[in-house]
Amino acid sequence: MNDTTVTLVGNVATAVEYRDTVAGGVARFRFAVTARRWDRERGLWSDGNTSFYTVSAWRSLGANLAASVSVGEPLVVHGRLKVREEERDGQRKTFVDVDAVAVGHDLSRGTAAFRRAARAEPRSQPDQDLWAVAAEEGTAVTPQLVTAP
Repeated sequence: MNDTTVTLVGNVATAVEYRDTVAGGVARFRFAVTARRWDRERGLWSDGNTSFYTVSAWRSLGANLAASVSVGEPLVVHGRLKVREEERDGQRKTFVDVDAVAVGHDLSRGTAAFRRAARAEPRSQPDQDLWAVAAEEGTAVTPQLVTAP
C-alpha cells in the first residue's frame, strides 16, 4: 500500500472526543501546527501560518489518547495522511486528516510520566467459555463475525 505517512509537531486544539463504534473505539481531535522561523533581522522567533488537522486514533491508541491528552498540550503525531474534499454551503472545501499510528507528548516542551496500560488476558478457548456461561444461565448465544476496518 502506498500511504503517505507524516510526523506532525503541534498542539491539541480541541477536546478529545472518544466514541465506541462497531469497528472499535475511536478518538478524534483537532491538531494545530504552527511553523516557526528565526527572524535574523530582529533576532527573534516568529510564528508563521497555522495548519489544522483532524486526527483519528483507533482502538487502544484512541482509548489511551482520550485518557491522557487535554487541550493545549504539545504532541508529536505520526500517521497516515488523508486529504478529502467536500462541498459545504455551496463551496468546495479541503480537509486534511491523519489516521494516527503513534502519538506522544512533545518532551522538548515539558515532562511526562508514562504508565503502561493494563491488557486484558486472552482467553484460551473463548467459544467454549461463552457457551458454558450461556448454558449455566439458560440463555441462547448467537455467534457473530466482527471485522475491523
